Amino acid sequence: MKYGFDNEKYLRIQSEHIQERIAQFGNKLYLELGGKLFDDHHASRVLPGFQPDSKLRMLSKLADKAEIVIVISAFDIEKNKVRNDLGITYDMDVLRLRTEFEQRGFMVSSVVITHYNGQSSADAFRAKLARLGIPTYVHYLIDGYPTNVDLIASDEGFGRNEYVRTSRPLVIVTAPGPGSGKMAVCLSQLYNEHKRGIEAGYAKFETFPVWNLPLKHPVNIAYEAATADLNDVNMIDPFHLEAYGKTAVNYNRDIEIFPVLNALFEGISGRNPYKSPTDMGVNMVGFCISDDDVCCRASKDEIIRRYYTALNKLAVGDGNENEVNKIALLLKQAKIGPADRKPIAFARQRAEISGVPCSAIELSDGKIITSETGTLLGTSSALLLNALKYLAGIDHDIKLIPQALIEPVQHTKTHYLRSKNPRLHTDEVIIALSVLSTHDENCRRALECLPQLRGCQMHSTVMLGEVDRKIYNKLGVGLTCDPAKKF
Repeated sequence: MKYGFDNEKYLRIQSEHIQERIAQFGNKLYLELGGKLFDDHHASRVLPGFQPDSKLRMLSKLADKAEIVIVISAFDIEKNKVRNDLGITYDMDVLRLRTEFEQRGFMVSSVVITHYNGQSSADAFRAKLARLGIPTYVHYLIDGYPTNVDLIASDEGFGRNEYVRTSRPLVIVTAPGPGSGKMAVCLSQLYNEHKRGIEAGYAKFETFPVWNLPLKHPVNIAYEAATADLNDVNMIDPFHLEAYGKTAVNYNRDIEIFPVLNALFEGISGRNPYKSPTDMGVNMVGFCISDDDVCCRASKDEIIRRYYTALNKLAVGDGNENEVNKIALLLKQAKIGPADRKPIAFARQRAEISGVPCSAIELSDGKIITSETGTLLGTSSALLLNALKYLAGIDHDIKLIPQALIEPVQHTKTHYLRSKNPRLHTDEVIIALSVLSTHDENCRRALECLPQLRGCQMHSTVMLGEVDRKIYNKLGVGLTCDPAKKF
């Protein structure tokens, strides 16, 4: 995979910039952390070279100065809201996050339950945290939030919230997902710190949109595609333009809320240290792009990938036409279409000739490998073997997995496990290669080439099953599928 992002530079200058912001506010900063801290695969796809755990590694440089506060909404506890990517409820994810942070050397000082209004489910969760020895605080619903500034910045508003006790210069405020109330927790703390005569500041750490890239840069358009279901829109920050005469990119929700934040800051401490929503951010990603062409190409692939993901969701009844139509518009803004993604044309061409489902993958050297569904292997499994043979320099006609080994597996699947599909999935192919690799040199060489698939682009003419999608996702392959029947 060609790199377009300098990850080591990012780790260095991002941590330095946050330390500068801490010093700006008398050595106490509440940092609202947006986006994913673990496994940020979107960032690694559009910025090749960005490691999925880069934000965590960067913050590790500040671990001795930092503590983490995890925020969860009482509303989300009450309705058992689930993280779609992990399949667990938000309250369970709070415990997961705490464990993950502590295993990496971070101090998790407390949990804050927001939007509290006496919900019994929130009380039960707080009691559970207490049994685990986790300090927990509640922040209440405030009538008219966020526009009723006079009430919010008063003892009946933020002053009613339980004061979250912290001890370190950097307080990282994070949550299982959006809408948890991270910003409100930060602002409430500023109000209560000010009442106690403690100087403190607030900043926001979100990777996208990248404020110092052009509005219609593919990286920023890819962010809009990723948040099409939230209806986020990238915009020129008018407050930044007015204050500095410079163009900066932000998104609609931060721009719309800024006048309210300005009033809240003035209500809390008498002044707003920021002249624009862009000023509030600490994101340095834009300064670490080392090859813009590589990032543009990767981002365009991501926009097309998001489009097909939306189409697939719509086909199975989980999506909506508005999301599909919005990403279709973003494709036009980026001046791209399916034809710009080479594997799509190759997969469809082979499917037209063969009359069966087909797949294609573009490798890092530009080589396109194709496959089709057969009696023993599905198209995605066949593609995996074809690609590995090419990468390992193994002749295409050599059978890595003997038919005599595949057929007993098929018998088990259909007769004992009652599967209607006898063909091997990609995970079963990898297991078979692993078993054979102990005495077959070709299988060993093929397995060793799996990491070379990371960052490659693939297309299937049918929607793949969950197992195959997950395997290619773990391998770091950018997958798109035509919204056609699974096979």
